[in-house]
Amino acid sequence: MKIYIVRHTAVGVNGVCYGQTDVPLKETFESEAEVVKQKLQDLQFDAVFSSPLSRAKRLAEYCGFTDIQLYDRLKELHFGDWEMKEWDRIDMEEWDKDWIRTPTPNGESFDQMYARVASFIDELVKKDYSSVVVFAHGGVINCFRVYFGQTDLQGAFDKLAEYGEILEFESN
Repeated sequence: MKIYIVRHTAVGVNGVCYGQTDVPLKETFESEAEVVKQKLQDLQFDAVFSSPLSRAKRLAEYCGFTDIQLYDRLKELHFGDWEMKEWDRIDMEEWDKDWIRTPTPNGESFDQMYARVASFIDELVKKDYSSVVVFAHGGVINCFRVYFGQTDLQGAFDKLAEYGEILEFESN
C-alpha cells in the first residue's frame, strides 16, 4: 500500500504553541492548497483520512475529497496547558530533559502521541488498500517517519515537514 501524507497549509498564528487548538489558516490558504491539489490530482486513492482539526480537514476538502474519514488519532501533539501560549513564555526546562517520555502539563508526551498514531497505522496497513491519502500535522508526519523506520523517536523532530508538503510511505 502507498500511503501519502499531507501536512496542512500555513497557520495564521505566529510564535505560539497551538498543538490541538483549532487555529485559523493563513490568508494564503487558497494558493497553498491549490499547489497541493495539483500534486494530488492525478493520483487515485482507495480512502482519504484526516485529522478532524480544520487546518487538515479543510485542505482535504479543498482538494476535492468528500468521503473523508476523520480520526482523532491523527491530531497534533496535545500540549495541554501550553496551548495558545507564546513559546517564549513557556518554561520547557523539565520537558526538554526527556520530551519523549515527559508529558506537557495536562497534555501528552511524544511517546504517547506516537502510540496513538502508530495504532492508526497498525490498523491502516491491515486494510486491503492500494493507495490512501492522510491529511494531518507535522508531529503526526514525524510519527509516520518513526513507524516506517526513517528515524527514531529521538530524531523525530530533526526535520519537520513543510506546510503543504506531501510525503510517501510504502507498507508491505
